[in-house]
Amino acid sequence: MSRLPAIVIAGPGTNRDDDVATALELAGADAKIVLARELIESPRHLDNARLAVVAGGFSYADSLGAGRMLALDLTTGLGDRLHDFVGAGRPVIGICNGFQVLSRTSLIPGSLGHNAQGHFDCRWVVLDRVAKSNSVWTKGIDDPIHCPIAHGEGRYVHPDPDSLEVAGQVALRYRSTNPNGSVSDIAGVSDPSGLVLGLMPHPENHIVARQHPHHRRGGGGPAHLGLRIFEAGVSHAKQS
Repeated sequence: MSRLPAIVIAGPGTNRDDDVATALELAGADAKIVLARELIESPRHLDNARLAVVAGGFSYADSLGAGRMLALDLTTGLGDRLHDFVGAGRPVIGICNGFQVLSRTSLIPGSLGHNAQGHFDCRWVVLDRVAKSNSVWTKGIDDPIHCPIAHGEGRYVHPDPDSLEVAGQVALRYRSTNPNGSVSDIAGVSDPSGLVLGLMPHPENHIVARQHPHHRRGGGGPAHLGLRIFEAGVSHAKQS
């Protein structure tokens, strides 16, 4: 079977693009990392892809608000192309800083605020797929996912989280302690179609068992890999 063409969108300060590309390769995609500026100059990179990831990191050093400048680059430079990409049935995921970018481009509902405890937090968390989730990125995942977080502005905010859950848009919840004060323990949220997913934790940093801090003691086995999220997205894109 041919490998799925996928694009990883990065910006100045992004530091997880290589990790995402590796996760996509393991999931069966042919991943190409493209800087936002390159993408704006040559939108064909997006046109040629069947799946897109907005990678995490600290774009523009988060100096004017997390994800704000990269979101501005994409909306002013690409216009509606990202929305058209989703409209064509192609899945998109934004991770950490990428989640912030997707919220600022209105591809997913809600917004991200400073962590409730008021400081940057880096730790491992456990995520549960919400049973009613419409997300193509979590389809078929029954076991909890283990992966790390690394953010200072990861508190998900939405005025009516219950309505999101009824609509199937709450994709992932923190099973472990809520690390940032997100409303209703939400770790990941999707758009109405289920094609777009934004999440703060980094599934791309748990794609092989040895990355888990407790792997020698039975922690983070194959059923709990963050890789499963990428496998679900790639599988959907191949079938659509």
